[in-house]
Amino acid sequence: STDGGRNLSLDSIPMGLPMSDPSAWATAMNNLGMAPMGMTGQPLLPDFDPALGMMTGIPPINPMMPGLGIVPPPIPPDMPAVKEIIHCKSCTLFPPNPHLPPPATRERPPGCKTVFVGGLPENGTEQIIMEVFEQCGEVIAIRKSKKNFCHIRFAEEFMVDKALYLSGYRIRLGSSTDKKDTGRLHVDFAQARDDLYEWECKQRMLAREERHRRRLAEERFHPPSPPPVVHYSDHECSVVAEKLKDDTKFLEAIQTLLTWIERGEVNRRTANNFYSMIQSANSHIRRLVNEKAAHEKEMEEAKEKFKLALSGILVQFEQIVAVYHSASKQKAWDHFTKAQRKNISVWCKQAEEIRNIHNDELMGIRREEEMEMSDEEIEDPSEMKETEESALVSQVEALKEENDSLRWQLDAYRNEVELLKQEQGKASRDEDTTKEQQMKLLQQALQGMQKHLLKVQEEYKKREAELEKVKEDKLKIETLLENLKEQESSMSRVCACSQEKECPVEKTLSNSPVKSEREVLLVGIISTFLHVHPFGASIEYICSYLQRLDSKICTAEVEVLMTRLQNTFRQELSGVGASLEKRWKFCGFDGLKMT
Repeated sequence: STDGGRNLSLDSIPMGLPMSDPSAWATAMNNLGMAPMGMTGQPLLPDFDPALGMMTGIPPINPMMPGLGIVPPPIPPDMPAVKEIIHCKSCTLFPPNPHLPPPATRERPPGCKTVFVGGLPENGTEQIIMEVFEQCGEVIAIRKSKKNFCHIRFAEEFMVDKALYLSGYRIRLGSSTDKKDTGRLHVDFAQARDDLYEWECKQRMLAREERHRRRLAEERFHPPSPPPVVHYSDHECSVVAEKLKDDTKFLEAIQTLLTWIERGEVNRRTANNFYSMIQSANSHIRRLVNEKAAHEKEMEEAKEKFKLALSGILVQFEQIVAVYHSASKQKAWDHFTKAQRKNISVWCKQAEEIRNIHNDELMGIRREEEMEMSDEEIEDPSEMKETEESALVSQVEALKEENDSLRWQLDAYRNEVELLKQEQGKASRDEDTTKEQQMKLLQQALQGMQKHLLKVQEEYKKREAELEKVKEDKLKIETLLENLKEQESSMSRVCACSQEKECPVEKTLSNSPVKSEREVLLVGIISTFLHVHPFGASIEYICSYLQRLDSKICTAEVEVLMTRLQNTFRQELSGVGASLEKRWKFCGFDGLKMT
């Protein structure tokens, strides 16, 4: 609530009750957050700070502070909480033991203005309760039970915090010592329907104010409504026609033209004006196409600049990585410390990763360009010519239709001119000026239409010339295709003849001394064995080595194979008489030169 957040200050009603101890009464009122006042309304303490709501140095009681369920409020540790005796007219309040813990309270209900007061004396009356608790603020109602408790409802929420401060005090009626005249006060929050209802009403009011504030803020930020479109007139029509020719004002003018057409301003009298404006809008298309082409050119130039800059960056990255690699070689690496080596290796990895990323990006750009080039090359030139021919034919037909429509309009204008001439003699002198103006306008329109018709005829002739060129190109392409087909057929015949010539070569190759894959393997193994024995080896020694690999190999088979390959193996005789010995040697290197 709005009132619950303010400090306890001079809101309390000053008391004018007799006091037996003025200093004790001033201390109690100061602890309650009220300005200490005497019987005459004068302040009892000169150093009271009304901005704080307490004596100088004591913090004010704020109901929004944490720990609302515990009273009294927190006080600095260097200054003890002092509760003094409070003397009232019919009773006396004695403070509780300061060393005891503060009395516990329930959770504060929203918008609480009602307190529960227990521990009242049996002989206590509503007048005594009012006398004690009206010091805390304006009391609206007291509901006293037959037992020793009551409920007190205050006018504001902050008054409840003042009443909670009296929890724990012992009350004594007069100077009596009877048990029925004494009691210990227990003050706690009470949950009342009236408090909750008032709090909900206040919350709804705040929500309404917040919604209203948000709606005003949203309306403030709404975009302004577009300006209204002017009504059609001859003057406004000429203004819009001039704006349509200006690139900066074209959007405004085209919106106005669209609104006029949708409103139904087009009629027989204004049709020519509207046609000229539509024609101006159509001519704007060429400007837009040229603007798009300029933007595309700028984009291509920007791509080229980006590619060149990226390639330059990659060259610098390569140089930096080369520096790292040269520093990593042992010649320079041994002179660095461990920390320096670690930093160099980390920097090298980072530079290589960044270089690879940039390189991939550059390669992707080049790949896209190559794909675009290949797509352009794949397109069949004959199909392109056909599409261009069909486009030209459609344009020629459109020009023919436009030419016919212009002729019809010229005839209509001529009929109107003749009618105007006939009506001119019959009309009065007052209407002569208007007729002359209409005649001038019609003559100007006729001249413009004739010029446009001449341009259309010139374009038509140009299109026909282009069509003839396309047909000639098509005939040339067809002759080229026929020549290519004849060349392909002649090439296929030449290939067939070359294949027939290669057949005897294959036949001669089939007559080789090695006839199977097994013999090829044996030749390889024997060559390896004899290469290790440069002075040669006997046939028995060679066969014993081969039989370890395959027991089915016989000496005769090996000897026949080796005698067939005279350029690979050579047999030599060594020794005299009984010590004569045949040795086989590997001579493949010499045989290679001879063959």
